[in-house]
Amino acid sequence: MPHVPLTGRVALVTGAGTRLGAAIARALAAAGADLAVHYATSGAGAEAVVAEARSLGRRAIALQADLYDREALAGLARAALDWSSGRLDVLVHNAANFDRVVPDELSADAWDRAMALNATAPYLLTLELAPALRERRGAIVALACISAERPWKNYIPYSVSKAALAHLVRGLAVGLAPDVRVNGVAPGTVLPPSSYDEATLARLRERIPLRRIGEAGDIARAVVFLAENDFITGQILAVDGGVSVA
Repeated sequence: MPHVPLTGRVALVTGAGTRLGAAIARALAAAGADLAVHYATSGAGAEAVVAEARSLGRRAIALQADLYDREALAGLARAALDWSSGRLDVLVHNAANFDRVVPDELSADAWDRAMALNATAPYLLTLELAPALRERRGAIVALACISAERPWKNYIPYSVSKAALAHLVRGLAVGLAPDVRVNGVAPGTVLPPSSYDEATLARLRERIPLRRIGEAGDIARAVVFLAENDFITGQILAVDGGVSVA
């Protein structure tokens, strides 16, 4: 039989009904984990991820929650633990606000929305689930972004919120040690909007040392790696084709 390091473990992935979150959830299931698949509005996508996980022999459930709502966030934690009989081994903070806000349109609301979902929600959800993670000597992986180091002009609230998330990863790695490991993955250009034409995509590729745009699987494999390796904590792994060092 193949070696499956995450067999029997339970993972909760936020924002797992679509795009990167769905790819991460599928990769965790393929590696052996049972899944709590959180979604906000992508119910059909979440159910598809659940069905795929179950086809692999995993236990899986889709759980809806608005992570801007603190009561709903606490309810998500309770629902996940109720489903898993109190067990949690891996928590992936993937749900994010990626609003484009040009400098002339910066507002208090844009700031509040970015910080609430990208930094505050992971912090509060971690607090809710920390006892269960401690009991299992579990792992947390947060999806940061390379813009945390170099803010993007038209995504200032987003970039700042991801910088806060990266610092949260480092802080929690110390605060939850030695029982819980906390790491992050910082994607580069991955899954660009479908509206981008070939000329735009070519310009993006030209800026990347490896000369290709990232795929969801590149990020998902990094998350699985960090979930499995029990001697890594407090690290932010850039998965960006080399952009961050170019």
